Amino acid sequence: MTRVMRRGVPLLVVAAAGAGALIAPQTAGATPRPADPVAAIERAAHPLRSTDPGGSTQDLRPLDRMVGDASVVGLGEATHGSHEFFTMKERVFRHLVAEKGFTTFAQEVSWTTGLRFDAYVRGGGGDARELVHRELAKTPWDTEEYVHLLRWMRAYNDEHPERQLRFMGNDLNYPVQGVELFDGVRDYVRAHEPDLLPRIDELYAPLRRLTDGDTYMGLPLAERKALAKKATAAYDLLKTHRPAKRDNTFELALHHARSVAQTGDMYAFPLDTAEGRKAAMLYRDRTMADNTAWWQRYAGGKVFLSAHNAHVAYESYDPRYPKMQGAFLRDRLGKRYASIGFTFDQGSFMAQGRDDEKWKSISLGPATLGMNEHTLDKVRFDDYFVDMRRLPADTRKWLSTARETRSIGSGWPDGPYKVRLAPSHDILVHLHEVTAAHRRSQ
Repeated sequence: MTRVMRRGVPLLVVAAAGAGALIAPQTAGATPRPADPVAAIERAAHPLRSTDPGGSTQDLRPLDRMVGDASVVGLGEATHGSHEFFTMKERVFRHLVAEKGFTTFAQEVSWTTGLRFDAYVRGGGGDARELVHRELAKTPWDTEEYVHLLRWMRAYNDEHPERQLRFMGNDLNYPVQGVELFDGVRDYVRAHEPDLLPRIDELYAPLRRLTDGDTYMGLPLAERKALAKKATAAYDLLKTHRPAKRDNTFELALHHARSVAQTGDMYAFPLDTAEGRKAAMLYRDRTMADNTAWWQRYAGGKVFLSAHNAHVAYESYDPRYPKMQGAFLRDRLGKRYASIGFTFDQGSFMAQGRDDEKWKSISLGPATLGMNEHTLDKVRFDDYFVDMRRLPADTRKWLSTARETRSIGSGWPDGPYKVRLAPSHDILVHLHEVTAAHRRSQ
């Protein structure tokens, strides 16, 4: 979708008129009003040529300076089911691959799914659409937009054998924990530490029989805790046999074991209690950050991280999520992590209804007075991005005030929530209108 400006105002007029013309003069003696955030944002904003991948990315050049030397860039999404968020992610990823040397697309999907997608984009067999459906049918991302991304990555790798793009899943193993994780550990142990093999097989035997996440979570808590201890014991055993010299074969096998242990730990929380779910969400965000930072060290290059706005953010707006992945990444990487958030004024998205698990297209009208998006959409550009760190102090203060903001996950209804945009992200992308993602028919 290609949109630069609306309301029929040409770019030349905006540049000539300046933002100051938008501010009405104050009468003498009147109480000073806060500076108009629209004027300041408009001066700093960069209009987007398009949200679709392909074609020129000249309009994205200012983004290069904004992300600077970051080795991990997180780009969020204000819904899990809007076409433009997915296509814009592919567009930004392509640009960062070409201009900033990025080589990995990381996503909040399971380590198992990431391995399977990585094999596909590096020339493995199978059909992309069937692969996406098999892996993501229970998630928001069983979409044509995701298929398009994987096919582009595969085509890029076919053309650039010397510089392969990678796909990485940084999340826990749900809905399936692949048997290839157990096989990967076992193959390494058999080849390098054969004396450990009987013990590894003993520890993993009950876990190999429980690859389905829903079945696993349906077990009594005591049984889940016992399985978690077995997974951790296998990981600890392998970790104590780290080679003196760095060996990526060992590092990958160890991460397979780590991923199994992380999943076991997650399932061992009392998920039927509010406190248990809160502790589990804290553990999950910390784990996703740890896995992303590990991958960046393991694979090298730079990582483009795709997740919901909430998960790439520096602060949480929801007490059910005590600390977000973005905050953990900032702790680990400092300024080598950059966070980009999305907002939108109106449009559609796919979500699951409260009473069933069917995915439906939901439409929302324009943001209402008092919402962050209501003000952001007054900027003359339909679609734009802005570095919030470089805005004037009074504008940053305005963006640092908690206001109702759309932040929609897999289910509907959801939100709005009171979000402080400037403390949550470094860069903001605002879209005037979004449309529902093209989900595979149910």
